[in-house]
Amino acid sequence: MKRYLLLILLSALLHATTAHALDARKAGADLTAAFYAKRIDTVWDSFDDTMRRAIKSRDDLASFRDQLDTQLGGEKAVIEESVSADPLASVYKRRVRFEKSPDVYVVSWSFAHDGKVSSFSILPEPKVQKQAAPSKHLDYRTRTALQLPFDEEFMVFWGGRTLEQNYHAEFAGQRFAADLAVVRGNATHAGDGLRNEDYYCFGKPILAPAAGEVVEVVDYVADNPPGRLNAGDLTGNRVIIDHGNGEFSMLAHLRKGSLRVKRGDRVDAGDRLGECGNSGHSSEAHLHYQLQDGPKFNGSTALPAQFTDYLADGTRVTRGEPTKGQRIRPSSQ
Repeated sequence: MKRYLLLILLSALLHATTAHALDARKAGADLTAAFYAKRIDTVWDSFDDTMRRAIKSRDDLASFRDQLDTQLGGEKAVIEESVSADPLASVYKRRVRFEKSPDVYVVSWSFAHDGKVSSFSILPEPKVQKQAAPSKHLDYRTRTALQLPFDEEFMVFWGGRTLEQNYHAEFAGQRFAADLAVVRGNATHAGDGLRNEDYYCFGKPILAPAAGEVVEVVDYVADNPPGRLNAGDLTGNRVIIDHGNGEFSMLAHLRKGSLRVKRGDRVDAGDRLGECGNSGHSSEAHLHYQLQDGPKFNGSTALPAQFTDYLADGTRVTRGEPTKGQRIRPSSQ
């Protein structure tokens, strides 16, 4: 990958903090102008600690800037600016053309709750825009009476029907999946977040969402150091439960050595399966949950998962699908 791409999207899944109200449009435009003008100190000072560790030094940032000049030249046109917000950040995006390329590029800045930059990228716009995977199950009503697979409040970082809500929606096998983590004081971890134990959800009990038979257990995948991904194993440690009606729950990225069940075990709703971890293709501790129509991760099709009797942002939900940004917990807690 060429250096000018500046692919420093360190918060691909989660970052340490949630968004804070700020004028992201102005902040993003000002930082873009500062970067173009080679005001390296201004840009460097805007970065959070994770960004600084990733880029390593002001000199490296200056080198990135020089690569941009060499390979793309100056910005010659702004096509569109936009701002969005999610549980992680306020995001400024700028679609532009550069002097030396006919392609459209996207300049992107993400701002954490304290206004610091948590990610920065300049990337070519995809030729084909991503779309949610087609599904014949859009009107599906979950047969199993699912309960939330934890006993305290988690935040939904990715979840819902659209790509904006849920990056999983691009893939048929994960079309309705969700990623969840614990947030306290607008952060997913204490301290500098360099250890898995810093993360509030790491080691939290993960429970069976409904009764069924355990049909697959993986418990040997090492937990990643925060910020690193295991590209060779998407799900990491996982449990798959057959609910006996054509529906199967998969709970993934579990902590190595924490699983209490084995293949063939019968479980009831609320039984402890293991602990939340950071195994597989995961940059920080979280739970991946999906409902599917088969006993294997590969080869099964995702189904909508409607949970029952829970609280979402303090409001009782009798039956619903948790969506991005919601803080959810069992209604009994």
